Amino acid sequence: MKNKGRYGYLIGWIFTFIDFVVMNATFVLVAFLSHAGDFITPLSLLALNAAMLVTTIATRGIHTRRTVYLDQALLEMLKELLLHGVLTIAMLALLAVPIEWKVLARFYPVLVFTLGLWWIVSRKVIKSYRRHGYNYRRTIVVGGGPVAERLIDELEGDRGYGYKIVGLFDDADSTGVRALTGTIADIDAFVVENVVDEMYCTIPDSESATVKHLIALAEAHDIEFYLVPQIEREVTRRFDLDKVGTVPILAIHSYPLHNPLNRFAKRLFDLVVSSVLLVLFPLIWLPIAIGIKLSSPGPVFFKQRRTGYRGRSFTCYKFRTMRINDERDTRQATPDDERTTRFGNFLRRTSLDELPQLFNVWLGEMSLVGPRPHMLAHTEIYSKLIDKYMLRHSIKPGLTGWAQVNGYRGVTDQLWKMERRVEFDVWYTENWTFMLDLKILYLTVFKVLFGDEKAV
Repeated sequence: MKNKGRYGYLIGWIFTFIDFVVMNATFVLVAFLSHAGDFITPLSLLALNAAMLVTTIATRGIHTRRTVYLDQALLEMLKELLLHGVLTIAMLALLAVPIEWKVLARFYPVLVFTLGLWWIVSRKVIKSYRRHGYNYRRTIVVGGGPVAERLIDELEGDRGYGYKIVGLFDDADSTGVRALTGTIADIDAFVVENVVDEMYCTIPDSESATVKHLIALAEAHDIEFYLVPQIEREVTRRFDLDKVGTVPILAIHSYPLHNPLNRFAKRLFDLVVSSVLLVLFPLIWLPIAIGIKLSSPGPVFFKQRRTGYRGRSFTCYKFRTMRINDERDTRQATPDDERTTRFGNFLRRTSLDELPQLFNVWLGEMSLVGPRPHMLAHTEIYSKLIDKYMLRHSIKPGLTGWAQVNGYRGVTDQLWKMERRVEFDVWYTENWTFMLDLKILYLTVFKVLFGDEKAV
C-alpha cells in the first residue's frame, strides 16, 4: 500500500476534535459566568456535542478542504452554528432538559468569536505547515492547453494549499505550460512507479475511451480522480453538478446578488453604515472643505456622471482635488498630475476624496463594496475592447472593490491593467458573500491607514 503521509490524513480529524474542545470550553465558560453552572449536565453536553457531530457531518468539515478562502470558511461557520443552535434546542427539549435561554443567548455570540478565531488560526497553521513541505498532495495533470494552464495556476498559486505537481502528460508536443513528463500512454507505468494522490484530467470530452481508462486506472491505484470541464479561461462562473435522469450535467450557478435576500442584506448593511458615517461626516467635512477652498478657487465637491447599476448613469460625488479644467470627464488623474493641487494630492493619497460617495451609497446608487464606477467615456471605450466588461455593471458600483484591494486601483494607462481590474470585478460579482465584503472593507481600511502606493 502506498505511503500517502504518515500523519497527514489525521489533520482534519485533529482540527475537528479541537472544534469540539473549543465549543465545550466556551459553553462551560459562558454557563459559569452566567451563574448557571447547573445547566452543565451530561444531558446538556450530550445535546451540544450530538448537534455538533451532525453539523460537522452535514458541512463535511472545513479542515479537510485545501483551496478555500477564509471569508467563505467563516460564512460556512455561521451557517453551521445556526443549524447547531436549532438542533441543540430540539435535542434539549427531546431530553426534557430545562433550557437556560440566557446561557444560549450569550453562548452563540461568544462561540462565533472563539470558533472563528480558532478557524483563522488553524488555517494559518496548516498553510504554514504545507509551505514547509508537509502534508502535500502528489498530483498529476493529464492534458494541456489553456484549461491545464488555468488549473496549474490555481493549484500552485499558493503553496499553502499543499499541492505538488509530480507529472504532466499530454500527446501534444508542448502544452504551453511546462515540460511534459510523458505522453498519456506513459501514465500507467508512472502511477505504478510513483506515489500519486490525485489525477486531474483536462483532455477533450471527445476522448471518452481515454477518460474511461484513466478512471479505471485511478480506481485501481487508489488515486482520487477529477474531470475538469473544457471551459475557456474567460469563463469563471461556478457550476453546480446536477442530473437529468442518469446523465450528469453542469448547471451555471446563479449570481449570488440575484438572490433577493442577499440583495436585501447588502443594501441594509450599506444603509446602516452610510447613515452612521454621514452623521459623523461634518466633523471631517468642515476642515476638508476649508482646505479645498484655500487650495484653489472653485466648488468643494466634484460631480461627474459615471456608469452605475445595469449601465445607468448617475452623478458621482467626490471632494474636488484638481483645479478647474476642461479634461475632467475624459482624462484620468496620473501621478504628479499638474491639474492636482497640493491639498488634493493629500486627499487622494488618503482616499478622503471618496468620502462624499457615502451620499451615493445612502441614496442606493452605489454600495460600500463593488466595482469602482468609471467615467462614461471610459465605459464606451472599454466595453468595445474588453470581453465581459459590462458584466461588472450587473451589481451596484462601490466605494471600494476586490480589484482595488488586490492592487488594481489608480490610473489604468495600459489596456492590460483595465483587463485585470475587470477580471477581479467579474470574479467578485460571481462569488459575492457578505464575509467577502467585510474582508474587502478591512483591507481597504488597512491600506488607507498604512498607505497605498497606487493611490493617485
